[in-house]
Amino acid sequence: MENPTGTGTQPKISINNPADIIVIVTYFLLVIGVGIWSMFRANRGTVGGYFLAGRTMVWWPVGASLFASNIGSGHFVGLAGTGAASGIAVGGFEWNALFVVLLLGWLFVPVYLTAGVITMPQYLKKRFGGGRISLYLSVISLFLYIFTKISVDMFSGAVFIQQALGWNIYVAVIALLSITALYTVTGGLAALMYTDTVQTFVIIAGAVVLMVFSFLKVGGYSALMQKYPSSLPTARQSLDPQRYNISERCYMPRPDAFHLLRDPVSGDLPWPGVLLGITIVGGWYWCTDQVIVQRCLAARSLTHVKAGCIVCGYLKLLPMFLMVFPGMASRVLYPEEVGCVVPELCKEVCGTEVGCSNIAYPKLVVSIMPSGLRGLMLAVMLAALMSSLASIFNSSGTLFTMDIWTRLRPQAQDHELMIVGRVWVLCIVCISICWIPVVQAAQSGQLFDYIQSVTSYLAPPIAAVFFLAVFVKRVNEPGAFWGLMGGLAMGLARMVPEFAFGSGSCLFPSHCPPLVCGVHYLYFAVLLFSCTAALVLIVSYCNPAIPDKHLQRLVFSLRHSKEPREDLDWEEVERGRNARREAEESSRAKMEEEGEEGGGAQSGCSRLIGWFCGVSSAQTPQTTGQEAEVAEQMPDISEDSFWKHIVNSNGIILMALAVFMWGYYA
Repeated sequence: MENPTGTGTQPKISINNPADIIVIVTYFLLVIGVGIWSMFRANRGTVGGYFLAGRTMVWWPVGASLFASNIGSGHFVGLAGTGAASGIAVGGFEWNALFVVLLLGWLFVPVYLTAGVITMPQYLKKRFGGGRISLYLSVISLFLYIFTKISVDMFSGAVFIQQALGWNIYVAVIALLSITALYTVTGGLAALMYTDTVQTFVIIAGAVVLMVFSFLKVGGYSALMQKYPSSLPTARQSLDPQRYNISERCYMPRPDAFHLLRDPVSGDLPWPGVLLGITIVGGWYWCTDQVIVQRCLAARSLTHVKAGCIVCGYLKLLPMFLMVFPGMASRVLYPEEVGCVVPELCKEVCGTEVGCSNIAYPKLVVSIMPSGLRGLMLAVMLAALMSSLASIFNSSGTLFTMDIWTRLRPQAQDHELMIVGRVWVLCIVCISICWIPVVQAAQSGQLFDYIQSVTSYLAPPIAAVFFLAVFVKRVNEPGAFWGLMGGLAMGLARMVPEFAFGSGSCLFPSHCPPLVCGVHYLYFAVLLFSCTAALVLIVSYCNPAIPDKHLQRLVFSLRHSKEPREDLDWEEVERGRNARREAEESSRAKMEEEGEEGGGAQSGCSRLIGWFCGVSSAQTPQTTGQEAEVAEQMPDISEDSFWKHIVNSNGIILMALAVFMWGYYA
């Protein structure tokens, strides 16, 4: 019988009983119900309502949405897979966020709020003037979304469904996208944040259940420590030494598997790179990325932003225990499949020759969970996939609509922007599906390493420019632009050869020259950040400084300033307002003319589509002026002294807990 997954053996279809199906159907009804409720509750027919939830969100959906947007199915598959392959060091990516998320709430968001922006490219445009920096950031952000987030989440979710249901991976991807698009396109950010809150509870509850089952199956934490070093695949003995490199490191678990900080030279995740490189990449993701920052901008006050960041920080303690350790347990229980090294066997097990560590988490679910709970875990994976994908779809639509489309059509009104944002989602989905085969084969089949390596080649220049833009007044547009261009050239000089030669595997080492690919990607991130920052400062000091009158409330030192700000891009903003005003007048005149002729009534189909997307022709004359509207709504970052002390105290407690966890597992 032909295998629908494209592998050599027919997978066991384990989720096909009434108990599992009831759980999955209940989950979908719950999510769709919350999505419909939030659709009616929120104003999704305006830019502020659709993209920023009307700036009405309180701290608990903000924190839950930050966590759910970050924890996608790529985390379940990627963290567990890398944990199975090399141990707990990958958990450093999660625990580093405990510190960085506090920087977001306390240092970066206050500046974004006083700047009065919807997107991160808008902030750079206000900070530096001109259009080339904001355009570059929009394009590179969309590139990163497609190649490190959307395609990875789709692939990892499909891997899980492939293991559980036996579906073809592309059929699984299309099914998942159809469900996600239903409430992403219709509901806007408010619907996403409320459904994220529901899915956060589902994710944590299901992952805790699986963690308990996996530890019981292995025999407990101490048994895991004893058994993991000896979890060797017996099929390694069939390797032909004339065809393959059969070094022990290809199949032996690492001796430092339970160390968070590893040797700076021989470690797979060297400790200087973990402490510095992850902080730089994390700074880009948590403090400057549209997906994350957009949730904070939707909060009703700065105190709610900080409290949401603290909630997210506490939740980020969990992935080490909910994903990494179960991944290691999976290798102990199933060393032949999860730890396979024979390319032909790996091809049969998971469809790729470079290793099958990515199936560690799905393998646990379909093998040790009883009926009903298997359905719960499929719901967990779907919740993680759908929450992260929906968040990325909404944020990428925001970027394209507000920073690229409005540049092409400055007269665009709200209803046009809403439609364009939704159509753009369909475009990036198609591109991401085409990229899945590359994701499948990259970084020896370790999904999380692929995500972090690509990010390390492209994100550090963005992190450097944002950091300097927020904290150094002397930085100007030429410095920021040429810093970004120099950083991009340097990053591509490393990334392109690695993909051209292939990242390789232990049995088939890459032929990429060591001078280019020999530097660990985390070390490269530190080098790239430092070189970009130096270039930005050198060029900035060779050009005139920006006067303070253009920087009021755009840098951290001036965030409380009450002086009026003269925006550097005021001429372009004014042109856009005039163009929109003319379009509104033209639209109003056309509607009045149609009304007089009796042809103003919409067809039933048009009204249905308008309701589905949250727009209608009746809204057309009531637009927009997004930048001015946002600036007027949120210029104030003052806080109630009592709640300010509460959130500050919790921030200190979170940092102390993070230091303890790092020290205990270092």
